[in-house]
Amino acid sequence: MNILTLISGGDIGGAKTHVLTLLREISRTERVCLVCFTEGEFTEDARAMGIDTRVIIGSVPAALKELETLLDTERFDIIHCHGSRGNFMGALLKRKHRLPTLTTVHSDPKLDYMGRPLARVTYGTLNALSLRRMDYLTGVSASMTELLISRGFQPDRLFTIYNGVEMTLPESLPGRAEFYARHGISFPTDSVNVGIAARLNPVKDIATLIRGFAAAAKTSPRLRLLIAGEGPEEEPLRALAAELGVADRVAFLGWITDTDDFYSILDVNTLTSLSETFPYALTEGARFGLATVSSRVGGVPTLIDSGVNGLLFEPGNWEELGRCLALLAERESLRRAMAEKLRDKVAREFSLEATCRTQREIYTEILRREKASVRRRVLICGAYGRGNSGDEAILDAIIGEVRRADPDAVITAMSINPRETRYFHRVRAVYTFNPVSFWRACRGATLYINGGGSLIQDVTSRRSLWFYLYTLWQAKKLGVPVIMYGCGIGPVKRDYNRRLSGRIIDRCVDVITLREDGSLEELKNMGVTKPEVLLAADPALTLPAAPEAAVTSAMLTEGLDPEGKYVCFALRAWPGVAERRADLAAAADFVYERYGFTPVFLSINAAKDQAESEEVAALMRSPHVILHRPLDAGLMIGLMARMRAVVSMRLHGLIFAAGHGVPLVGIVYDPKVSAFLRYLGQEHAVELKDADGKSLARLIAAAIDGARPEEQEKAAARLRELERINSRTLARLLGL
Repeated sequence: MNILTLISGGDIGGAKTHVLTLLREISRTERVCLVCFTEGEFTEDARAMGIDTRVIIGSVPAALKELETLLDTERFDIIHCHGSRGNFMGALLKRKHRLPTLTTVHSDPKLDYMGRPLARVTYGTLNALSLRRMDYLTGVSASMTELLISRGFQPDRLFTIYNGVEMTLPESLPGRAEFYARHGISFPTDSVNVGIAARLNPVKDIATLIRGFAAAAKTSPRLRLLIAGEGPEEEPLRALAAELGVADRVAFLGWITDTDDFYSILDVNTLTSLSETFPYALTEGARFGLATVSSRVGGVPTLIDSGVNGLLFEPGNWEELGRCLALLAERESLRRAMAEKLRDKVAREFSLEATCRTQREIYTEILRREKASVRRRVLICGAYGRGNSGDEAILDAIIGEVRRADPDAVITAMSINPRETRYFHRVRAVYTFNPVSFWRACRGATLYINGGGSLIQDVTSRRSLWFYLYTLWQAKKLGVPVIMYGCGIGPVKRDYNRRLSGRIIDRCVDVITLREDGSLEELKNMGVTKPEVLLAADPALTLPAAPEAAVTSAMLTEGLDPEGKYVCFALRAWPGVAERRADLAAAADFVYERYGFTPVFLSINAAKDQAESEEVAALMRSPHVILHRPLDAGLMIGLMARMRAVVSMRLHGLIFAAGHGVPLVGIVYDPKVSAFLRYLGQEHAVELKDADGKSLARLIAAAIDGARPEEQEKAAARLRELERINSRTLARLLGL
């Protein structure tokens, strides 16, 4: 590959480190040409690293002409831009040259010129326009990519990369005494040193660090604070330290040229920013084996699993920060354990080697897309964007299976909340119940997936049933192959709706894959005979649990002991549940009194089910936990996997647990729940109308006492194998 990189050449800090180290490593296997628009430290360092560096100085028209000459005389495959000047020049080049243009967004463009209103109006506006002209964008962290999605950039034009760090340490480093002497510091050598390396400007919010440090120092006299950096906030920060009575415990070091020396004398590394992408300061600190406390911003939660390999606090909350610092100051063993886990994670996932591998993969994918003559377009329709973790899990699974079949497919999902769907699932999205939007998205599509869940039912809504049937009819009319994917059918109770559903499905659907055998009978009863019908399983069974550290962090955040013993209750707001609240509370009390397991109330659909969980929990006499934070599918599956049993009304509560062999008790409010349990070979279920306290207690005891992990795992494996029918059928319909 031949890569032309454009950047102003005046960059400092994380952006400079990211670009130069990446170019140095990429140039070992690819041809890289770096063009800067100013001479300085950046270009000197680039040349010292052996990077082919050119400098173009002059007006914009003159620089553009020189760049065009370069492109005419030397062959390049891709243009990679960094920063506003690079983006602007890359956007201008697109008018003449058809090379794919990529930019890496290192920080929030709207904050780049904070405190500089004139520059924000001029350079900020030009950069915003240039970004819209880019073919592809890379966010330096998942949070930056999500920010770009929220600003209207199409998810399938976006990539994510993380700042990589070299994990090797210098051969020789100064001791504390030498470092203190060099910088005129009089701290004790046995102090617990807290540090931050950052520009002293408002975005970094060093004031919160000083306030939190002052609060922690009241109970931890060994604490000391070292601040490396300079900027306009230095004098106000010095005054704040004096005001809080900690001026003699805070050292302002100014600009540090060798950050290795700085990190080597710290015990705790901190970050207090109000906004970040994926800061080098934290991975650099991890490289030196430092315990870490950071504000919960940008991509930081991707790196730090709070309570496991570091501690997070809400931006600006100095009281919370103070508690974190005091905890680490007093517990050396905790500092060491968290530091070791963080270093291991950085070495595994955020090393320079991993970053280079990701960047090469991004280049390769872009060039593959550009060479493709036709890209498949897939439209997915379902009950998405409603805040139901089960439905979102289905969409996640279908998207994953489409991408495994064709990584370059353009995927559009129909959603009640298109913005949220774009944000969380990284696909294009249109509003569900808009026939015009559906027609536009479906026209020219390669495949229409009427996907997952029980869309063909009239219990919750007749109008939604009619709309979904309309989409089947319209897709077929447009000549698009149609698959009803991993779905459940029914119940459809009204005679007219049954006749209408049977007629349209029979005429307009090519293939149907079902998640349980009860739906097969329902289709037969509707008179459906023409489509190919296959018995499979729910697509959500393919989803993995979140990493163990992330699950542990989520449990700690919710006040759960990761080593504790729990039984999950997943309830649903439904007619008849109110009359059973006392029975459900009695069953939860039974779990605690009989086994010592703490009941945990988890809402698959937080918006609708949370209140029901709270009503039941209010009737209990035993300790219990209500999870209030909405969880994504991976975390929910990970939590379910750690339960001793799951008692669920929600079908996907049972599905998430079944995939990990957890004992199940189903409370049946709908035939699909009993059909799934029967399909799984599970016998522990009771109709909602019959779910009295004694019946529930008896079923829970039978599930826990009679747990047969090997048989449950075999059943889960059988379901996963059946689910593969979905993916094989999908690939066939895509022509793969």
